[in-house]
Amino acid sequence: MEWLSEFGAIAAMQGFNGLSVFCVLLLMALGLAIIFGQMGVINMAHGEFLTVGAYTTYLVSVLTLKYLPELQPYYFFVAIALSFVIAGALGWLAEWALISKLYHRPLDTLLATWGLSLVMQQAFRSIFGAREVSATLPDWLMGSWMPTDTIDIPLNGLFVMALTLLLTTAIFVLMYRSRWGLQVRATVQNRVMARSVGINTKKVDRTTFALGCGVAGVAGAAFTTIGSTGPTSGSLYIVDTFLVVVFGGAASLFGTIASAFSIAQTQSMAEFFISGSMAKVLTLSAVILILMLRPQGLFTAKVRK
Repeated sequence: MEWLSEFGAIAAMQGFNGLSVFCVLLLMALGLAIIFGQMGVINMAHGEFLTVGAYTTYLVSVLTLKYLPELQPYYFFVAIALSFVIAGALGWLAEWALISKLYHRPLDTLLATWGLSLVMQQAFRSIFGAREVSATLPDWLMGSWMPTDTIDIPLNGLFVMALTLLLTTAIFVLMYRSRWGLQVRATVQNRVMARSVGINTKKVDRTTFALGCGVAGVAGAAFTTIGSTGPTSGSLYIVDTFLVVVFGGAASLFGTIASAFSIAQTQSMAEFFISGSMAKVLTLSAVILILMLRPQGLFTAKVRK
């Protein structure tokens, strides 16, 4: 029965690897679900806001080691906050300068944000260079936890899971237990009626877009714990992120969570038996088949018509 024990240990570690991918996908997809699901904007530059967060974390790491090395164990928390603020501020600026002119023009929005993503990628190359860089992680994020003699779980993965849980809870509270969330949902259901009762829908749109980009920035900070950062790091996640949002249901945050978990776990477990590319093909094929049967996604928000 030794082989069964080893297989169980490998399956457990593969499942945890799937949870790490799930966390990054979920953080990205939550931001996109807010933008795409609540506003109907196809933001092809969403991945670049992840890159903004990742580069922000890298810069904070470098500056801390150079000028304040005694604070190195604590810099990551500051980097997460700055990633959210900087990515959110850039999102606010992008909505004001570009997106606000293109509402109800989805094709134009898609092309404009795709162009924005190319501009941002070139800006990353000009500022940081084409070579990938990595933040120096604090010592408490290094190493692993071994619940058994055969299962080895990285501490950085546990931290990313805790961060994802905290941020997901905060977004749910903000969307469903706050006045601002009520205004967002009212704007989604009936923009004209929301404006007629005094809701500043333009301000709601701008804040919503900034929040979604800020969440992507936090995803970038989390991404630095599992990979190096380059100018195109965010674009590698954009297709999977859109897939998660569409598969879960564009306006459903709960569906986004379920979809991210299903896709990440399916792909991670399939990679144990077949190659990574074939695992992705298998995952995409399964998603396509389910969407053919249920084109609205796993979950849909109830909207009065």
